[in-house]
Amino acid sequence: MGSSSLNSRYTEEQPALSGNGRLLVFVSSRNGSQQLLVYDLLSSQFISIPRLNRPETIVESPSLSYTGRYIAYLTSDQGRPVVGLYDRATQNSEILTPIYRGWVRNPSISPDGRYVVFETASRGQWDIEVLDRGSNVELDIPNGAPVPAPPQ
Repeated sequence: MGSSSLNSRYTEEQPALSGNGRLLVFVSSRNGSQQLLVYDLLSSQFISIPRLNRPETIVESPSLSYTGRYIAYLTSDQGRPVVGLYDRATQNSEILTPIYRGWVRNPSISPDGRYVVFETASRGQWDIEVLDRGSNVELDIPNGAPVPAPPQ
């Protein structure tokens, strides 16, 4: 991973903190291509995120859930921007917006990981969309915290 320190001589931008303040995710070019990196501020080391970064794939605008289990980000699919979601527990990525006809940008995930908001230009102007991942999503909540009631 090049350097093991947080800052390097390469471009590093678009930082986001997890809800508990422990993890930092950002876009870096330190390994020769644009990629997302996750840094543990408590242990001062990078965290492996297997199968997230792919060669010649753009990743931007990362957002972390409370403990950093979920990472929402912008990527490209067949040349158009889409919102992706990476689950650090399962080490899997999925595209959340495969059917959006317009452009999307600036995704952000809720602390519990259930909701993802983003901007979309599907109506010819920038609007805000809220994507509910459903009541069966394993929430990212601190141990011992009460599970929030679903919206009515």
